[in-house]
Amino acid sequence: MVTQHSAWIPLVVTGLIIGAAFIAVYVGLQRSPTPYELPVATVGGQLTNAAQARLGDSLNVTQVSSIDEGAALVRNGDAVAVVGATSPTTLRLEYAGASGLSESGAARQVVTGLARAAGLTVQETDIVPLIKYDSRGLSAFYVVFGVTLSSFVLAQGLTGAVATVRLRHRLYAMAGFAVAIGVVAATIAGPIFGSLTPSFPLLAVSLILLSAASAFATKALGAWLGPAGIGLAVLTLTTIGNATSGAAIGFDLLPGWAQAVSAKLPPGAAVRAINDFGYFGGSHAGRALAVLALWFVAGLGLVLLRQWTTARRVRVSTVEVEPLATVG
Repeated sequence: MVTQHSAWIPLVVTGLIIGAAFIAVYVGLQRSPTPYELPVATVGGQLTNAAQARLGDSLNVTQVSSIDEGAALVRNGDAVAVVGATSPTTLRLEYAGASGLSESGAARQVVTGLARAAGLTVQETDIVPLIKYDSRGLSAFYVVFGVTLSSFVLAQGLTGAVATVRLRHRLYAMAGFAVAIGVVAATIAGPIFGSLTPSFPLLAVSLILLSAASAFATKALGAWLGPAGIGLAVLTLTTIGNATSGAAIGFDLLPGWAQAVSAKLPPGAAVRAINDFGYFGGSHAGRALAVLALWFVAGLGLVLLRQWTTARRVRVSTVEVEPLATVG
C-alpha cells in the first residue's frame, strides 16, 4: 500500500493549529486580566467624578442618588457593585459575588484603591453571593464546556457518516441529542449537585439550545467546508467560545476583541443565560437565548441549503448526460 501524504498532512497541520490556538487563547487571557469599563454605580457627583478621574476606562460609572438605587442595579445585573459614602471617613461597597470572583474582585480592588488614595475606609457587603456548591463560580463554565464539546463530537461523527446515515436521520439525532444532553446536564448540575441556581425548566432550555446551536453550526460548517469546517468549528465554539464566555474570566476583564465576540458565540450566550436566570431574575436572559436560537436556526438552514444545492447539481448533471447517452 502506498501512503497518500495528502491524506495525513492536513490532519496534522489542523491538529497543530487547534492545539496552539487553544493554548494561546486560554493562557493568553489569563496573563494579566484588567478591568475595562467595569460597570459600577456611584452615589453622588463628587464620588462619580473622583472615580472617573482616577480610574478612567477601567470603570463604566453610573451615577445614582442612593446606595439602595445602585443596589437595585446590582441585583438586576446592570452593575457589578455600588459604592457610596456613609460618613466623611467611610465608603460602603455593595457588590455581586455572583458576577464572578474576577469581576467582583476587580470592583473591590478598584474601590479599595480609590478609598486608600482619599484616606477612607471601606465596608463591604456581598448582596448577590454565589451559592454554597458553586463557591468559585465555575460550574456554569464546566457545564457549558461539556455540552458544547459533546454536541460538537456528535455533529463531527454524523458529518463523517454521510454515506451511511440519511440527512433527516442525522438531523433527528442532533435534535434528540440536544434535548437529552440538556436535560441530563441540567439534572446533574441542578437538582443532583445544586451547583446551578436557575429553575430546572429554564436551565434545561438554555442547555438544549446550546447543544442545538453547537451541533447544527458544526454540521453546517462541515457540510460546506469539509474537514476545514470542522476545524473552524473547534476554533470558534470549543476554543474561542468557551475561553471568552466570561465564566472563567469575567466579561469586563477580557480584552476588547474578546468582549466583542463573547456574547455572540453560543458558549458565552449560554453562560449569560444561566447566570442571569440563576442570580439576576432573568433580566437579560432573553437576548442570550435569542443568540442561541439564531445559531441553531442558521445552522439548520445552511445544512438544508447545502443538501438542496447538491441535489440540484446532481439533477442538472443527470439531465446533461442522458441526451449524450441516447445519441451514443
